[in-house]
Amino acid sequence: METRFYDCITDFIFIEDPPDSADIIFVPGGNYPEAARHAAQLYHQGYAPYIMPSGRFSITRGRFEYIPEQPSACSFATEWEYLRDVLIREGVPPQAILREDQATYTYENAIFSRKALQRMGISVDRAILSCQAFHARRSLMYYQEQFPAVQFFVCPVVTRGISRQSWMRTDEGIDTVLGEVERCGAQFHEIMRVHKE
Repeated sequence: METRFYDCITDFIFIEDPPDSADIIFVPGGNYPEAARHAAQLYHQGYAPYIMPSGRFSITRGRFEYIPEQPSACSFATEWEYLRDVLIREGVPPQAILREDQATYTYENAIFSRKALQRMGISVDRAILSCQAFHARRSLMYYQEQFPAVQFFVCPVVTRGISRQSWMRTDEGIDTVLGEVERCGAQFHEIMRVHKE
């Protein structure tokens, strides 16, 4: 089989594990429903007793904005409220949905999820990360940094048609995936300096 020059990028960004039993399913924030729906499926399959969607709104927008395909989302103040609504509509009981509604970017999703779990007295040894496929590597890096003793199972979902098989075929896919590669370098300078010893 011929090796393509960008296969290393594909393998780096698009990580995926089979789901396994866990203490919690994390859903990094966003204004798209797919990751929450996927988390609900994993919950119903018995992989974890809790789901923690995370998010206030995007720091770049300064408010929660719905996407055109989901006009009802305009009634929600935070990503967490919106994702909670998606989960409930997918049959997840409210008591299984944990709250983190302060994060405004991915690193904060991980930081504030850890802090919220500490306040609740919930310990986590194994966790599922339900995220966008093209966002899998960066999400995992942030959550691993905040939960260093936790074993993660990355169970992503394809959004915007950007998958490991298709990303290199459209301008949007190329820009999105290469943007993730850039962020995996640019956003980790200070984090790496903290951990260098």
